[in-house]
Amino acid sequence: MELSCKNEYALLALIELASNYASGDPLQIRQISAQQQIPDRYLEQLLATLRRGGLVRSQRGAKGGYVLAREPWKINLLEVITCLEGADSEPVDQDKHPQTVENTVIYEVWNEALLAARSVLQQCTLQDLCEKRDARRQLDIMYYI
Repeated sequence: MELSCKNEYALLALIELASNYASGDPLQIRQISAQQQIPDRYLEQLLATLRRGGLVRSQRGAKGGYVLAREPWKINLLEVITCLEGADSEPVDQDKHPQTVENTVIYEVWNEALLAARSVLQQCTLQDLCEKRDARRQLDIMYYI
């Protein structure tokens, strides 16, 4: 499991939407794009995928845009990654590969690592990312004083 550009951009966009969640106002693609330096066309595709996955909603009209479909503390990172990438990070079925002791050990460790990564992503929410960002910003401000 890796942090692809697609995942990173999607999470950046979702952090923007999570930060704006309390206001209830939708954010337009150009606003998110400008704030997070994400190309408009790519962001449009990502948000369409996230909308189909039920993580964001789109609102039409002059004041339209995108909002989170649920509260930021109810959307975990594993949902986001699975929505974008599918279930590629499922444990590896070693029955499809040669059965040597070495292969068995490798697949056991690999599956253990995947399960650990999935657990971390499942426990971390968009709200957690926003709180970590805010704490980091506070540390940066304190550093410059």
